[in-house]
Amino acid sequence: MLTRIDHVMICVPDLAKGVEIYTRLGFTVYPGGSHTGRPTHNAIAFHDEDYLEILSIRDRSAVVPGSPDASLALYLDQGGGFRIVALQSDDLAADVAAMRGRGVDVGEVRDGGRRTLEGQELRWRAAFLGPRDTLPIFFIQHLTPLAERKAQALRLPSHPNGVTGVERVYITVPDVAAAARTYARVLGLPVPAIQRGAVIKADMAVFDLGATGLTVAQPAEPGPAAEALARRGPGPFQVLHRTRSLDATARALADRGVPDVTRGVRNTGEQALLVRPEHAAGAYVGFVGPARSS
Repeated sequence: MLTRIDHVMICVPDLAKGVEIYTRLGFTVYPGGSHTGRPTHNAIAFHDEDYLEILSIRDRSAVVPGSPDASLALYLDQGGGFRIVALQSDDLAADVAAMRGRGVDVGEVRDGGRRTLEGQELRWRAAFLGPRDTLPIFFIQHLTPLAERKAQALRLPSHPNGVTGVERVYITVPDVAAAARTYARVLGLPVPAIQRGAVIKADMAVFDLGATGLTVAQPAEPGPAAEALARRGPGPFQVLHRTRSLDATARALADRGVPDVTRGVRNTGEQALLVRPEHAAGAYVGFVGPARSS
């Protein structure tokens, strides 16, 4: 079954610049390494169970025309940004078979891997949706245990911004009701009730995947969702992170001189902080967590 959001992928033309941006946002970012058989490399900010991936192309001359990496190169030429969400599976072959039973266009399960700069081999299996069901998500089953995957992160300081994990990701769409039906069929979940997102200013449907939420959102008034849809069209636009302390997060952002940090109130009643995409490599980056009692 699909168990949670595994990671979010921020694609950047220059990996070092992407690392600089997310380090400024208070994440502890470290080199991830190179992908096996691909001209790509990445950096990682690992949380408790999920992570942020900053991805770029290390060798443009090795990009094969017509390949997925050629599509990535075009995306980077357009500025890059928050491109795709990886959903974790505990049995990918069974999940793919179930999707096909629901009429979902999904490809074969493929092996993947990455070699870290320390020489560690990380292995996984992945499956991607086909052209009849093009959504900004893919599915991954890790073959390397979590403790080994985050071993490097455990040797580094925790995130200064206090982030412990991804709370939700948000995907802007022009028609939330239609999108919710499509995502429900792909994910094998019931269609959620539509609710109003107070911070993103959108009508949204939230698919609960373990402790995380995959959200499709239709702009209801001027705000982050409307700006994202107008700027880049439908697609992922915001990552909301759970933090240990929202006040500590605010201090970490202020200490690093991050501009345009706004505070809002979610429809849950919780306060949240939001960093605009021009300061986060093309993604809205949100934070939610306990505030200091007065």
